[in-house]
Amino acid sequence: MGAWAVSWDFPFFANSALLGVGLAMDAFSVSLADGLNEPRMGRARGALIAGTFALFQFLMPMIGWLCVRTVAEAFAAFQRAVPWIALALLGWIGGKMLYEGSVRRGRQEEAGAAVGGGALLMQGVATSIDALSVGFTIEGYGLSQALAASAIIAAVTFCICAGGLLIGRKFGTRLAGSASLLGGAILVLIGLEIFLKNLQ
Repeated sequence: MGAWAVSWDFPFFANSALLGVGLAMDAFSVSLADGLNEPRMGRARGALIAGTFALFQFLMPMIGWLCVRTVAEAFAAFQRAVPWIALALLGWIGGKMLYEGSVRRGRQEEAGAAVGGGALLMQGVATSIDALSVGFTIEGYGLSQALAASAIIAAVTFCICAGGLLIGRKFGTRLAGSASLLGGAILVLIGLEIFLKNLQ
């Protein structure tokens, strides 16, 4: 499949940024839940979480771009599994947070446990897996344009998720022990939203 003649103009950057905003909404909501669950989160930890979401939002469009240009038929079949994967991952993480929050209920002084590395990776995959479909949108881009578009999407995602973490931390401090319950409920609802939005 040949590449389009893509200009490095304002519409290119604007479209990439708008794609980033749209794709980052699920990651923003999960960042909000993480901030609620971990109100004492430091800057380095926040940068790691936002950076993880941004990394996956960079990788998924590129993987989609590669797949569409090489194994389009197999990729289309995999796309049908996307809503189930997102639902399973976010449902498991959110359910775990709900359980831990219910165990801690009544002990308001206890903050939620930090999201572990494995859970953070699962969140990154779950919130970005639908970005694979962006591969269809940018299929005609050359490699440099596809990389640039994915990098812009990642940068927008990082900023939006950093904002979500800040908001979550602020309200998490006020909600104390109930924050983990709210965060877990948000994750489960996001999983259902992704599932219903992508189910065909």
